[in-house]
Amino acid sequence: MLKAKKRLGQHFLIDKNICRKIASEIRTENFDYQLVECLEIGAGQGILTEFLFENKNLDVKTFEIDAECIPVLQNRFPDKKEKILFLDFLTYNIENQHIKPFILVGNLPYNISSQIFFKVLEHKNMVQECVFMIQKEVAQRIAAPAGNKIYGILSVFLQTFYNIEYLFSVSPNVFLPPPAVQSAVIRLTRNETKTLKCEEKKFFFVVKTAFNQRRKMLRNSLKSILNENVDEKYLSLRPENLTFSDFIDLTCQIFEK
Repeated sequence: MLKAKKRLGQHFLIDKNICRKIASEIRTENFDYQLVECLEIGAGQGILTEFLFENKNLDVKTFEIDAECIPVLQNRFPDKKEKILFLDFLTYNIENQHIKPFILVGNLPYNISSQIFFKVLEHKNMVQECVFMIQKEVAQRIAAPAGNKIYGILSVFLQTFYNIEYLFSVSPNVFLPPPAVQSAVIRLTRNETKTLKCEEKKFFFVVKTAFNQRRKMLRNSLKSILNENVDEKYLSLRPENLTFSDFIDLTCQIFEK
């Protein structure tokens, strides 16, 4: 057993039942072709990878940035060496490597999970589904509905383009070393939203600006960009009270010509 590296945020999964459960949450029926590409982010020593390779509906490639894990994976899966990639997903060029939508799965390092979600958003028309193990607090935040105090920027952005399902909580005891926090598994499935009624960059700008001062009413947090077109009903609300549809509507009003 390799020693986990703190600088990489490693917590190796050691419970096969949890890995089997995670793998079983992948939904290939959402695709209109039989063999679906699946990228695993952070294979570690391959305990989850084993169950992914067993799924005959998946064409699995697994990414790992720890050079010490690569020979472990190659020894564990000698007939899958070409599927084991010494790569960082955050620098991986999706546009050049994929022509069909695919699935992402993985036990994500807590310290880069937000960066991974923003990359998912950047390539939302290719990333059809995600099944991720992440920090429980982050999973709850992403799945939280409007009106909840933990609802935030990632909640709005991801819920705009994905159906979010909080699947199950996971004890620290299934990891080595055990993390200091609880974990959870979450599934994102691409919804029907292809384009927004407003410009996407402006939508992102309005949401970020509003949540940068989340305790303030929108008449104050968005003061510099408001105009007479904005519906009064939004002005006395805090950002956590707006659904993603409300934010789209608000963005249209702010930038209406």
